[in-house]
Amino acid sequence: MILEARNVEYAYKSQMGRKVLDNISIQFEEEKFYTIIGSSGAGKTTLLSLLAGLDSPTAGKIFYEGEDIKGNGLNYHRKHHISLVFQEYNLIDYLTAEENVRTGGTDKPEELLLKVHMPQETWKRNIMQLSGGQQQRVAIARALASNAKVLLADEPTGNLDEQTAAEIIELLKHTAHELGKCVIVVTHSRYLAGEADEIVQIKDGKVETPVIYSYSDI
Repeated sequence: MILEARNVEYAYKSQMGRKVLDNISIQFEEEKFYTIIGSSGAGKTTLLSLLAGLDSPTAGKIFYEGEDIKGNGLNYHRKHHISLVFQEYNLIDYLTAEENVRTGGTDKPEELLLKVHMPQETWKRNIMQLSGGQQQRVAIARALASNAKVLLADEPTGNLDEQTAAEIIELLKHTAHELGKCVIVVTHSRYLAGEADEIVQIKDGKVETPVIYSYSDI
């Protein structure tokens, strides 16, 4: 077990304390590919944000390798323990593909761009000259540049065509199974969800077991 949410709750103060997450406990392991599913507003993106240390639970704790992530500070957790891939990529628009990957913490971006199957002729192009699928590959390469053992992704295939989405899914699976990372992905894609080693279903702020979902759930 590398990452754990223990008795986690989250409520919006602006909505009279309405609970988005209600007493969630769940563990995640290295070398596994997880998907988090649920209808809009179920709390799945909130859970991902708490696992990433982007916000703190109203109650309960998040643990990394058995230690409360607040111990060294959330900034330390974000910098050393996790890497993030966003649906909107969050790349630096005035840098090239190589330069964006270098910001992830590597002096050898070429190796990672090859790993995510980026054509060599695109490496020195400004990121805004690349297609959506290419930008997402760069975002994943940047995440892989980190030594972090956990990769978190929020709707990484949401803006992609089917073929590119399938290639990104294979890359995420490779990251878990071959590179040994814990990969956790929030998705609305039934296909992506089905490719995971384990599916975590959030419904009404709780983890639902067993996982039984319909098209309306994701």
